[in-house]
Formats: sequence, C-alpha cells, structure tokens
Amino acid sequence: MNWKNLSFVALAALIVCVVWLYLDHSLLATGLVTIAIQVIAAFLWVWARLTFGIRSFHGTANPTAGGLVTSGPYRYIRHPIYAAILYFAWAGIAAHFSFVSVWVGLLATAMTAVRIAAEEKLLSQTYPEYAEYSRTTARVIPSIL
Repeated sequence: MNWKNLSFVALAALIVCVVWLYLDHSLLATGLVTIAIQVIAAFLWVWARLTFGIRSFHGTANPTAGGLVTSGPYRYIRHPIYAAILYFAWAGIAAHFSFVSVWVGLLATAMTAVRIAAEEKLLSQTYPEYAEYSRTTARVIPSIL
C-alpha cells in the first residue's frame, strides 16, 4: 500500500468534509461550551503549529527532516493538529446536531484516522524512537493511549 498517496486522498476528503460542514452552517459553534471547546481546539492547533515549525504541513504523510518532535503539545498527544481539527469539528456538529452533520463528522473522523495511520507507519520507518514515543503518548485524546 502506498501510504503517501492514501494520506493525500484522506486529506482531500477531510477538507471536503470541513468545507461541507462550513457551508451547511454546522462548523462554527453557538453555545458557551461548544465555543469554549473550539477556542481550546484553535489554541491547540496554533501551539502545535508553532512547536512543529514550518515543516508541519504537507499534503502527504511524509516525515520531514529535523527529528521527531516530542515537546509542546506533542508531549501529551502524538497528533495535536488532527486532534484540534476533530475537537473543533465535533464541537460545531454538537452545536448544530443533524443526521447529515453527524455522518460528515464520522467521515471526517475516518479520514483523520487514515492520515494518522499513514503518518504513524511512515514515522516508525523514519524514526526508530517513534515506537517508544507512541507507547507512552496518547494518539488524539490526552491520557488515553
């Protein structure tokens, strides 16, 4: 299986899901709790981007040079950017709960899982220390491995 190509397809589908939720007015939260979750998710996303640096975004799940990042939010979650996207999206879905938005959210979650699987496969091939890091650090939700 070509993990890089699969991750690119998953990214494209994830983008379509987020755009769909936005156009369906199901992405931005309205209640106090869901807005708070989205603010925290946005903070997590920015913190992860700043910690990882410029090399943190690419279309395919392609490990970049520079070593494995385990500081900042990566100390607690292996995939804080994906976690932030999911937290943000599901808070919006909870605020505008509908059959369609839940299905789009489930598809977005599945596509995120594909991206995570691809990245973990490639990271374990590139960085031998990734195996130990993955044993001790939660994937998407802190304190849950």
